[in-house]
Amino acid sequence: MTALDDAEAAVREFPRLAAPLGERRAAAVAIAMFADEHGPAVWLTRRTSRLREHPGQFALPGGRLDDGEDAIDAALRELHEELGIFAGRAQCAGLLDDYPTRSGYVITPVVVRIEAVEPVPNPAEVAELHRIPFTELDVEPRFLRIPESDRPVIQLPLIGHLVHAPTGAVLFQFREVALRGRQTRVAHLEQPVFAWR
Repeated sequence: MTALDDAEAAVREFPRLAAPLGERRAAAVAIAMFADEHGPAVWLTRRTSRLREHPGQFALPGGRLDDGEDAIDAALRELHEELGIFAGRAQCAGLLDDYPTRSGYVITPVVVRIEAVEPVPNPAEVAELHRIPFTELDVEPRFLRIPESDRPVIQLPLIGHLVHAPTGAVLFQFREVALRGRQTRVAHLEQPVFAWR
């Protein structure tokens, strides 16, 4: 068994928690895991400054669900639209917990096992693309307190930056589930105030 096999098996066995939509809109992100000559990794993007929602923030490929789509459909479509990577439903390892955001979405993280292909980032959406090795993802998060919330704000130190929720929370749960075999919940983790809009 490889580290990628272990991660896939752990995600398949994870008892995810769904969140009610309420007034929020459904969205999905793809945690695209792969293994190349340097080992197992996932793709992380930084959104362009021209995007209307959350410009310049670190993100996983994703977006809102189109009519008739479920979370898997939407995550796979966004993975292709943003990174030029094709993947089928059979490559979906499973779903992590829904993460309700302050900006009005319920994000469903979809873990997808892809081939180690060269991505073709869409310049209209992706300003930067980063390969995050499992070894770098297995990092301890920082938790801060802010006056605007009684929930802890998560910061994940990656690539010389601090990745905040929702992306930081989703990647932290992926680390806990896929790399450490822990059933850690993250919906209570807070976003920084700049991401509330």
